[in-house]
Amino acid sequence: MMMKKNWIVGTRGSKLALKQTQIVIDELKNLYPEYNFILKIIKTKGDTLRDIPLGETGSKGLFVSEIEEELLNNKIDLAVHSMKDLPSELKTGLTIGAMLPREDPRDVFISNTFKSIAEVKEKGIIGTSSMRRKVQILNINSKVSVFPLRGNVETRIKKIEKESLDGIVLAYAGVKRMGFENTIKEILPLEVMTPPAGQGAIGIEVRNEEKAIQLLEPLNDANTFHEVIIERKLQSMIGGGCNVPLGIHAHIHGGTVYLYIFYAPEDKKPLLRVKEKAPINNVEPLLLHICALINK
Repeated sequence: MMMKKNWIVGTRGSKLALKQTQIVIDELKNLYPEYNFILKIIKTKGDTLRDIPLGETGSKGLFVSEIEEELLNNKIDLAVHSMKDLPSELKTGLTIGAMLPREDPRDVFISNTFKSIAEVKEKGIIGTSSMRRKVQILNINSKVSVFPLRGNVETRIKKIEKESLDGIVLAYAGVKRMGFENTIKEILPLEVMTPPAGQGAIGIEVRNEEKAIQLLEPLNDANTFHEVIIERKLQSMIGGGCNVPLGIHAHIHGGTVYLYIFYAPEDKKPLLRVKEKAPINNVEPLLLHICALINK
C-alpha cells in the first residue's frame, strides 16, 4: 500500500499537549524517516474557558471536539490526545489508532509545607478543579477545603504560593512529562485516589482508514490499549461526565484484569469503592456487576 509522504499531526497548544505530541512525532520519525510529520496546533473550547471549573462546563469533549472536527474534515491526519480527555463514545468515522505505553496512572500530592494530604491541618486548602479528586481528597482529610484550580502543570504548581494553598493534586504522568517530579510529596494509591479512565495514556486518533491505522500499528502498546478500552467501556456503561465523581482504573497482569472503581454521585451515600478482578477473557460479567452496584 502506497503511503502519503506528509502527515499533519493535530493537538492542543498547552505545554503538556505539545510535549506529548512531540513524543509521538519522535517515535513516528524513528519508524518512518522517509515521511514528514507536521505539527498543527488547534485551540479547543477547554483552552478558552480557563476560569470555569471543569464540572460546571456541561460539555463533553471539552479538549478534543475542535481537533476531531479537523480530523473529520481532512485538515489533519492524526490527533494526539490525553486518553482521559476523550469522551467514551467517539464521533462516527473516527477510531483510536494507537496508544503509547502508559505512564504511572496515579495522582500525586504537591505541597510546599506538608508531606501528605492527611497531614494538612484543619481549615487547610487543597487545589483541584476535578470533582473526582475533590470528593476523594475530602474522604482522606475531611478537615480541609478544596479550592478550584485550572491551568497547566507549571501554572498550578506556582499557584500553591500565589493562592496560599497547602497543596494541590495533579496526575503523576503530566508532572513527570513536564519535568516537575521533584515537587511530588506523595503518590496516592489507587485504592485512595482512583484515577479517571485513560489517565497516563497518550492516544492517537485517526479517521477509520487503513493507511493511518497501518502507519500507527507499530506504536501501539497492546497492554495499555486493552486496559484503557476496558476503562472506557465501563465509563460508557455508567455514563456521566466531568461533573460525576467517577474513577476507573484497569491493570492487566498475566491473564487477570484488576479493576479499581470509585463512584460518588452527590445524591447517594456512602461512597462506592470497589477493587475486583476477572480473567482477561471474561471481563464483561464484572463490568455488569459493577454497574449493578452503582445502580443499586
